[in-house]
Amino acid sequence: MALFAFAPVAVLALSVLGSPVAPPASSFQLSIQDTAGHLSTASLACDPAGGSHPKSHVACNSIRSVDGDFEHLPTRHQMCSMIYSPVDVTAVGDWRGVPVAFKATYPNRCAASAESSGVFSF
Repeated sequence: MALFAFAPVAVLALSVLGSPVAPPASSFQLSIQDTAGHLSTASLACDPAGGSHPKSHVACNSIRSVDGDFEHLPTRHQMCSMIYSPVDVTAVGDWRGVPVAFKATYPNRCAASAESSGVFSF
């Protein structure tokens, strides 16, 4: 009888804790490095969107539009200066279980943001 007395407590505890949260379907570690050696990084999770990326929903939508192929990210139309200050960007992680390793060089941070539709806007 004493064992059955704890059953309601166990059920209550499980309902409060809820079911475990599933990991995101995709996640990336993003970086931007300029020629002076300054490094900026952000984590990005998609489905659901999250991480330290300031506009994770925008970035995930851009990546989703090309099914995780960073080489084909759409370009966002925005004005950028013509000042040449190159940045190297990287994205390492996985898109829905497929490994991703992307590296590119852009003429400046603004171009990196525009040519990646916001993925490298952090």
